[in-house]
Amino acid sequence: MKLRVWSDHPAYKTCSGLTPESFIELAGEFRQHPQYGLEADKWMVRPLSDQETKELLEGPADLRAKQTTDWEFIVQSIDSILDPRLRALTQMFVNEWGDRFRRAAAARKYHHARRGGLVEHTAQMMRVASEIAPLYPQLNLDLLIAGILFHDSGKLWENQFSETGFVMDYDELGELVGHISIGLEVVNSLWRKLSADNADVWKTYLPSSEDVRLHLLHLIGAHHGQKELGSPVEPKTPEAMTLHYIDNLDSKLEMFAAGYTTAQPLAARIFDRVHPLPGTLVKSLEKFQASAAQHSRDRLL
Repeated sequence: MKLRVWSDHPAYKTCSGLTPESFIELAGEFRQHPQYGLEADKWMVRPLSDQETKELLEGPADLRAKQTTDWEFIVQSIDSILDPRLRALTQMFVNEWGDRFRRAAAARKYHHARRGGLVEHTAQMMRVASEIAPLYPQLNLDLLIAGILFHDSGKLWENQFSETGFVMDYDELGELVGHISIGLEVVNSLWRKLSADNADVWKTYLPSSEDVRLHLLHLIGAHHGQKELGSPVEPKTPEAMTLHYIDNLDSKLEMFAAGYTTAQPLAARIFDRVHPLPGTLVKSLEKFQASAAQHSRDRLL
């Protein structure tokens, strides 16, 4: 939004001192000029306090509460990992990069493309994995939870918001290397530190530590599912295939939810296409609800 401020305006001095990192409250009567664009009458500008800026960056209260709950679930999930190597690895990552993780988006455009979106996406994937694992006993849930945490860890560089802004900056590492390759390097870097400090103990564990590392790297590398979609390798283990489908499911359902509120309505229950979904969107069938009369009859029976 652009707003012209003339030198004789009472707020000219305040506006002259603003920087791209400034946070302000702007109030007034706004109108669209056919030639000059947005104009305002009787307007005032007020710099936000540090507390107001913090709350603005954290988002609406309901979103803040959801992301806090999601982050707590992520921490609880990794703390419950039984394999001490994967537990130590995930805990080290969270301790070192947790603040940056909580700011990152899951994508730039298509799903969870907001500050903290990666936390929401990761937590929901962990919830789904925890529900699926008991139904398929062959799945290694420890490996799956660790893979979910790390699968998009490269987006801490690829889709990162600054500490004090809403702009998702571009990072040269993210652009040149990409989030999958970065995620592989993150795991290898942390693994080297841990294995050096715990070499003697880790030698006694089964499966071997090298097998654990390789399987975790495979989950990260294969999570896009196809080489045509950016994965260097396609899923070759049950855990890798499970992670891929959970990732795809959560991202696609988020696109549907967002599309119902943002896409152009075409009819009463039909909306224009939201890329990359394959076609127009149609509202879900409502869940069954018995009528009041039906409830009364059921009670009599």
